[in-house]
Amino acid sequence: MPSYTAPTKDMQFVLHDVLKVTETGVPGYDELERDFTEAVLDAAGKVSTEVLAPLNAVGDRVGCVMENGVVRTPEGFKAAFAAMKDGGWTALDCDPEYGGQGMPYVLATAVGEMFVSANMAFNMYQGLTHGAYSAIHVHGTAEQKQTYLPKMISCDWTGTMNLTEPHCGTDLGLMRTKAEPQEDGSYKITGQKIFISAGEHDLAENIIHLVLAKAPGGGEGTKGISLFIVPKFIVNADGSLGARNAVSCGKIEEKMGIHGNATCVMNYDGATGWLLGDLHKGMRAMFTMMNEARLGVGLQGYAVGEAAYQNAVIYAKDRLQGRAVTGAENPSGPADPLIVHPDIRRTLMDQKSFLEGARTFTFWAAHLIDRSRRSGDAAAEGMVSLIIPVLKGFLTDKGFETAVTAQQVYGGHGYIEEWGMSQFARDARIAMIYEGANGIQALDLVGRKLAQDGGKHVMAFFEMVKTFIKENEADAALKEGFLDPLKAASKDLQTAAMFFMQNGMKNPNAALAGSYDFMHLFGHVCLGLMWARMGKAAMAALAEGASDTAFYETKIATGRYYMARQLPMTATHLARIQSGADPVMALPAEAF
Repeated sequence: MPSYTAPTKDMQFVLHDVLKVTETGVPGYDELERDFTEAVLDAAGKVSTEVLAPLNAVGDRVGCVMENGVVRTPEGFKAAFAAMKDGGWTALDCDPEYGGQGMPYVLATAVGEMFVSANMAFNMYQGLTHGAYSAIHVHGTAEQKQTYLPKMISCDWTGTMNLTEPHCGTDLGLMRTKAEPQEDGSYKITGQKIFISAGEHDLAENIIHLVLAKAPGGGEGTKGISLFIVPKFIVNADGSLGARNAVSCGKIEEKMGIHGNATCVMNYDGATGWLLGDLHKGMRAMFTMMNEARLGVGLQGYAVGEAAYQNAVIYAKDRLQGRAVTGAENPSGPADPLIVHPDIRRTLMDQKSFLEGARTFTFWAAHLIDRSRRSGDAAAEGMVSLIIPVLKGFLTDKGFETAVTAQQVYGGHGYIEEWGMSQFARDARIAMIYEGANGIQALDLVGRKLAQDGGKHVMAFFEMVKTFIKENEADAALKEGFLDPLKAASKDLQTAAMFFMQNGMKNPNAALAGSYDFMHLFGHVCLGLMWARMGKAAMAALAEGASDTAFYETKIATGRYYMARQLPMTATHLARIQSGADPVMALPAEAF
C-alpha cells in the first residue's frame, strides 16, 4: 500500500524563507512564527499519515454505496471524520464569531495540501463544506449566518454546491431548475442537479445544499439565476432539526476515481429553500467562492502528484533493474536500483521540480487572497483574479501528468491496482475537469482576465517579474541559473499577450485557438518566478551559514533543473500561439 509523509520542511521553507509571512504586514500574519506553523503542520501531518492515508485505498476499493436512498461512506470514514472535527481541522481559517479559529488562509492551504495528498476523496467532504460556508458568510443574512455557519464550521452539518444539470454544464444560462416564491418568503425548488460531490452521505446529521435556480422575473440566460439555501432537514427556529426536505439522491455516479466521495444526482421536488444574497444575482454569489474553490482544485492537482511522486522515489531506490552505464553502483547485488538510470532521474526531476514550484505558487496565491481579505488590497485581489485560471488549469494538467509519470516509474507494477499508483492517476484526472474544465480556464484567462480593468493586472505581473530580475541581477549565480531563463520566458509571455491584443479583435479565433497554450505559457512563467524566488532564498540561507546545507543545495539544483529543462517550453507555446487560428480551424466539421 502506498505511503505518505507530509513535506512539512518544504512548507516551512516556502512560508518563512520565500514568502517571509511574518514580515508581510498582512493582519494576523504576525502570529505565523516558525514554531507556531511548525506545530500546526506537524500535527496535521500526523493526522494525514496516521488517519487519512490508510483509508485512501479503502475508499478507492470499496467506494460509496447507496441503498434505499441512503448513501454509506467507506468503512473508517466516519471515525476519521469525527477525528477531523474533534481536532478542529474543519474550523482552521473560519470566522471566530461562529466558532472558527480565524487562522490565515495560507496556513489552511498548507494543511489542506496534506489532507488532499493523504486522501483526496475524503477531504472533499469538508472542503466542499468550506466553500458553502464562504458563500453564506459573505452573502447570508445575520439570521442565516447564525443558523448555518456554526454547524458548518464544526462539520456537524456539511455543505454542497449545486450547479450542473443533465443538459448544461458550463453554460448555466440553459438551466431549468425553478424556484417558485411562497407567501412566507421561502421558495419551492424543483429540478435535477448532477455531479454533486458529497450530495448525500452518512458523515453529518444535515447537509446544506446551495442550489442555483431560476426565479420568476429574472429574464433569460444567467441574469435570471438566483442562489438558494436548501437543507436536507429543515432547521427549526431553535436550531434543532425538523422535517426532511423534499430533496433526495437519485443515484451515485460510477466514476473513474475519487470513489470515496459520493458524487450524486440530486432531485429537488418542491424542496423548501431560502434566497441567499440578492434575487437574480446568484452568479455573483457563486463567484464569491470561485477563487477559493479553483485554488483548492489546483492544489488537488499537485497534491495527488506529490503522493504519487513520494512513492515513485521509494520504488526507484528499491527496485533493482539493470546496471548503470558508467559501472555497477550496487556491485554486491544482482542489479542496480532504478534511480541510477538517467531517464528515471529525468522523470523524478520533472516531478520534483514541478511539485515544489506548484506548492510555492499556490501558497503565494493563498497569501494574496489573505492580503485581499484582511487588508482590503485591491491590487492583490486583481492579481488573484488574473492568476487563478492559470493556477487551476496549469497545476491540474501538470499534476495529472506528474501522477502518470510517477506511475510509469513502476513499469508494469504501476498498472496493477495493488501497488496503488493507478488510484493516484485516476483521482488526479478529475481535477482537470471539475470547477470549470481547463479549456474554460484558458478561455477565461484570455477572453476576460487579460483585459480586466484595462489590462492593469497582467501589466502588474510583468512589472513584478521585471522588478525582481532588476533587483537581483547583480547576483551572478542567481542571474545565470534563474534570472536569465526567467527573463526569456517572461518575454515570450509578453509577446504572446501582444499577439492577442493585435489579432484578437479582428480575428477572435486567433486568440481562442492559442488560449490553452497561453495558459501553460503563463503557468511556466509563474513557476519560473517561484523558482527564482526559491533560488534566492536558498542561496541566502547558505550564505548565512544554515546548518542543513543539503536541503538548500538540493533546492538550488532542483530549481536549476526546472529553469533549464521545463521553462524553455514557453518558446514552444509561443510558436503555437503565433500560428494563429488557421491550422486549428482548417477542417470543416464534416471532415472530422
